[in-house]
Amino acid sequence: MLKNTTKGFTLIELIIVMVILGIMAAVAVPRYLDSIANAEESAEDAVISAVRNGLKQYANNKLLTDGRAEWPDNPFDVLAEKPAGYTNDGDLADTDGEWTFFTNGDGTQISHQRSDNSRYYWSYDKGTQGGGDDAAIGTLGERVDL
Repeated sequence: MLKNTTKGFTLIELIIVMVILGIMAAVAVPRYLDSIANAEESAEDAVISAVRNGLKQYANNKLLTDGRAEWPDNPFDVLAEKPAGYTNDGDLADTDGEWTFFTNGDGTQISHQRSDNSRYYWSYDKGTQGGGDDAAIGTLGERVDL
């Protein structure tokens, strides 16, 4: 009686498995990259929301103590804890995860660089201060792609 001693997979079975894994990777990788982009956008939204809320609280405190609502020169000054990656170098964000506040020809801006090297900024205007009739509260713009 002959025994069948061949064990293992045939070449065609291995090729089919590789094709199936390739198809799965082709579907999974774009979804993974989209989820990273969505997570970074959500993190940016959380930081900007914290800044907006801090600015409102700062203005309310100034109104209570000084009689006039004002915003600070640097919007990050209203945060008890600065976001991870915050630098005070006064220049556009140029490293992954960096947050900066800077002044250029377009005015003052908050900038952030994502891990895919895309950069975004939010315009910041502290408003007109000084107690005159022209006093105005500041503005914090929406996200703009650089």
